[in-house]
Amino acid sequence: MESLDRTDRKILELLQQDCRITIKELAEKLHLSNTPVYERVKKLERSGIIKNYVAVLDPEKIDRSMVVFISVSITKHTRDVVQKFETEVLALPEVMEFYITSGNFDAMLKIMVKDMHAFQHFIQEKLSKFEYITRFNSTFVISSAEKIGYDL
Repeated sequence: MESLDRTDRKILELLQQDCRITIKELAEKLHLSNTPVYERVKKLERSGIIKNYVAVLDPEKIDRSMVVFISVSITKHTRDVVQKFETEVLALPEVMEFYITSGNFDAMLKIMVKDMHAFQHFIQEKLSKFEYITRFNSTFVISSAEKIGYDL
């Protein structure tokens, strides 16, 4: 990780709280002028520390309140098969995250669906069509708490 000073860390903290904050508002909160704050933000973007700016949606309001983690075993562990599986599974709208894992399973998917009927449809009509999946295990989220952003 690049060397981040206290000002860079504060900029990142404030952007994680509200990525729509203006340079002027950032500068006011940091007690700096606009130009150095603008240059620091651009440097953080160019270096890849800031990857993207996103809106966090309320799953309840978009009919995606059911969260399921699906652990998956695949037949082959070649780079081509794993990359193909990752690309194809991430193209499914229900899949929010994809991880390569160690242990009893090879990969883990985080999916979000409306309800059990939508989950059943996802399993039967989408996930089961991948020929290189040998088995999977589903874990249903009962409740959750999340932390937006990283502590720096």
